[in-house]
Order: sequence, then C-alpha cells, then structure tokens
Amino acid sequence: MTSKTQNRRALVVFSGGQDSTTCLFWAREKFDEVECVFFHYGQRHGVEYQAALEIAKRYDFKLSELHIDTFSEIGGNALVDHGEEIVIEGRGGLPSTFVPGRNLIFMTYAAAFAWKKDIPHLVTGVCQTDFSGYPDCREDTMRAVESSIRLGMDYPFELHTPLMYLTKAQTVELAIQTQGLEAQAFSHTCYEGQIPPCGVCPSCELRAKGFDEAGVLDPLVARTTD
Repeated sequence: MTSKTQNRRALVVFSGGQDSTTCLFWAREKFDEVECVFFHYGQRHGVEYQAALEIAKRYDFKLSELHIDTFSEIGGNALVDHGEEIVIEGRGGLPSTFVPGRNLIFMTYAAAFAWKKDIPHLVTGVCQTDFSGYPDCREDTMRAVESSIRLGMDYPFELHTPLMYLTKAQTVELAIQTQGLEAQAFSHTCYEGQIPPCGVCPSCELRAKGFDEAGVLDPLVARTTD
C-alpha cells in the first residue's frame, strides 16, 4: 500500500463518521485532487448520510453516492436490521454490528467507480488497533483486496489505510494535524443514531475514550450539548 503512480487523484470511502472524516482531510493533504463516495447500503440510520452531506458541503469535497442495499435484504446484523440488538459478542464472538463482507464490497464498488474516473488512489478508514474485532478491517484483508482489484480491473490501484495502526487517541491527533478536527463536530458515530450521541453504545464509548486520552474535547459533543 505504498504510493507509486504519478496520478495524484484519490477517492475516499466516506461514511460521515469520525474515521472516514479524518481520512478525508488526510487525503486532502496527500493528494492533488480528492473526492469521496457514500454508500447507501441499507444502514438503519439516515443520520450518517446527513453527516456526510454536511461535511462535504462545508469543506468543499465532491461527494458521490452509490446505492447498494443488498445488505439490508440479507439482514442479520444490528447496523441494517432494526430487530437485532446491539451486543458486543454475538455470533463467532463478533459484535452484532458486524456486517459480513461490507468492506470487501465497499472497496470493490469504490474501485469500479474510481476506474471509470481514472482515480488510482483509494482511501478507507479501517483500523485493526482500536476496532471491534471486524475481520474485514485488518491489514491482511486490505492487502488481499488491493491485489484483487488490481488484477480484476487491470489497473494500478493503491489502497491507503492511514488509520490502520492508530489508536483512537492517535486518530484524534491526526485530525488535528490535518486541519480536520473542526469537521468532527458534524461527524456521526453513534450506533443508536442519536444526536447528541447516546454515549453508551460501543462506538460512542470508543470515540469518547479516544478524545479523552488525547486530552481534546470532542467537537461533536460540544456542538450538540450546549
């Protein structure tokens, strides 16, 4: 996942969340042109989409949208199925929020979209340091995906995962370094889809822990609880 091509255009997989927002500003510093893509995959909360729209508009990022709602038809996880309870340990020890194959599908669709636009750099906010145990967030998974999309589309894609080995506190620090902290006020992380965030779901707890360890007030909390 190293930079080789002279084409300095990048596409960021953007959910409107903390991690992908950090990646968006990281990419703006690293590449000449940056745009992002949001996936409507049947997620249970529309607040993610609203967050993505707000950030893209406020900070002048071109945002495209792709509808791939097959995940909601499959169901069986708490991110697309309202009947599923959010639990830390579900099937196979994975959280009930694990959407099997999600990042594999996201990166394949992102690559197809980028291929059409001649964009060789793909950026995603997956991380295997402070994560929920999702197997599709690991380094070896992303390397396999990068190899597959290169071969399958015969195009020199480079898959960038700037958060892969960062803790949530280090992700906060990276947001500061890349001038992206302010944008976090409009990001969304809460599994319950609440604004202000619920503060008790696993995602909220992980986010709060990161800002606390970084010694930084979460701009989203500051904005929504005043």
